[in-house]
Amino acid sequence: MTTSPQLQLRQRLESLRAAGVEFLPRTLPLPTPVAIAAPRSLPTKAVEPVAAPIDTRRVALDLLAKEIASCNLCPELFATRTQTVFGTGPLDADICFIGEAPAADEDRHGTPFAGVVGQLLDKILAKCGLRREDVYLLNILKCRPPGNRLPEPIECMNCEPFLLRQLDLIRPKVICCLGAVAARYLLKASVNETPLRGASYMAYGVPVVCTYHPLYLLELTGEAEARAKWECWDDMKMVLRKARRPVPGE
Repeated sequence: MTTSPQLQLRQRLESLRAAGVEFLPRTLPLPTPVAIAAPRSLPTKAVEPVAAPIDTRRVALDLLAKEIASCNLCPELFATRTQTVFGTGPLDADICFIGEAPAADEDRHGTPFAGVVGQLLDKILAKCGLRREDVYLLNILKCRPPGNRLPEPIECMNCEPFLLRQLDLIRPKVICCLGAVAARYLLKASVNETPLRGASYMAYGVPVVCTYHPLYLLELTGEAEARAKWECWDDMKMVLRKARRPVPGE
């Protein structure tokens, strides 16, 4: 049986009176309206940080070069250098070539890969369809070791913060290590460059390819020279592919 609304109301009042409620207001106050914000849409992917403008990075690179020019962390290098050799090339270069340290020609001119070594590197770049102006060239060390000796571990450690800041400002797509010293110190490896050839690695978030130093190629003759140059070309093709550049002849 359905109960009428009047009977329901009377029963409700009697239950309230039994509970001790003797007074009810004629009208109940309305609740204060609350503004509800529209739901925020969540991003479908992580928001990437905004890259610093290229002009800002160019200024920072110039300041870093001046800082390195006044560095005296390595007393022997500071006492014997003609000048520091910072690096050359455009910002946002796709490819960065890293050698071990400046030699006599680089110390004299203030640019990496000068003299006959630089001439051979230019030929290698030309075979890749590149010019020196298209890539960034630098060394692990910014000062020439006396007598062109190999860099000492402490010297590389002193230069490492400069190198990392330099790479962070250049932002290459791929790094090519020229020679065993550059490969060993960049990849923190303890072997020479021969086992490192033929594969790519990662260092500081950037693909790395290792090959021979142009000076090593200049010292070879006969079959050893021919074989090493073919292997170097294989490495350069890997560099070009990593940089998403066309490979001449393919």
